[in-house]
Amino acid sequence: MKKRIGSVAVVVEKREKVSDRINKILSEHADCIIGRMGIPSAEHGLSMISLIVEGTSDQIGAMTGQLGNLPGVNLKSALTSVQVP
Repeated sequence: MKKRIGSVAVVVEKREKVSDRINKILSEHADCIIGRMGIPSAEHGLSMISLIVEGTSDQIGAMTGQLGNLPGVNLKSALTSVQVP
């Protein structure tokens, strides 16, 4: 299966309850994360994480599935049609 480039937007409510689990999942899938940016929003009581990813659909799906199952975590992912070797 070919690797594809994409992005994942993660919005976290009540960061203090899930931040350890989020970081563990991201560390386990570090091989498909090209870039990561985290932005806290005290005004809204949220944290946002933006990921640029490169991997197979299965790899990225495994990561987003684990993240999406955490309480208070909402995400959207988009994979481009660009394939990389």
